[in-house]
Amino acid sequence: MQSALNCSASQCAKDDSELMQRNRTFRPATIEDANVLAELINYAGEGMPLYLWGQMAEPGEAAWDVGCRRAAREEGGFSYRNATIIEHDGQCAGCLIGYEISDDPEPIPDDLPAMFVPLQELENLAPSTWYINVLAVRPRFRNQGLGTKLLALAEETAQGLGKRGMSVIVSDANLGAHRLYERSGYNERARRLMVKENWENEGRSWVLLTKIAKGEAG
Repeated sequence: MQSALNCSASQCAKDDSELMQRNRTFRPATIEDANVLAELINYAGEGMPLYLWGQMAEPGEAAWDVGCRRAAREEGGFSYRNATIIEHDGQCAGCLIGYEISDDPEPIPDDLPAMFVPLQELENLAPSTWYINVLAVRPRFRNQGLGTKLLALAEETAQGLGKRGMSVIVSDANLGAHRLYERSGYNERARRLMVKENWENEGRSWVLLTKIAKGEAG
């Protein structure tokens, strides 16, 4: 009898797992996702995007309005056209945005704003990788494995493009992000001190994490 009960419980757990997997789907973002994308972009950027949007706002325009407007553009790094949405139970739960870093990154221009210099320095240390620009899950959908699924999609994308691996930059204070990436095989490559201006953040440094693609030499 005990064995039968164990088998039943095991089968239920398997059925629940399969149902959860069916309820998680990827799709290209649409312009209607712009508001949620702005939210996710700000999560991924540790609050820096909202600070920058505030600097860019026109008279009478809120920082969030700028973020939504930029996410709704047809072009640009944070355009909805570059984003992949992960849905959970039919709702937009998170997103992935990334791009290829070239084999020979361009030198950092002299006129690059100071806040971006340490980020660009780290990015240039990861040539030939697929860079995870935004990977974020909305708070109410966290701790359900969605971040891991987005990371798996990033790896599939990198392999499909023939890149030598993946790269991402996170704040040294974002311990949750560090755990997620380290569990998935990412290792710290380098650090640079943040340039904050008036942006408030608990972190002190940006951290470059990389993962070598399967079959590539270390």
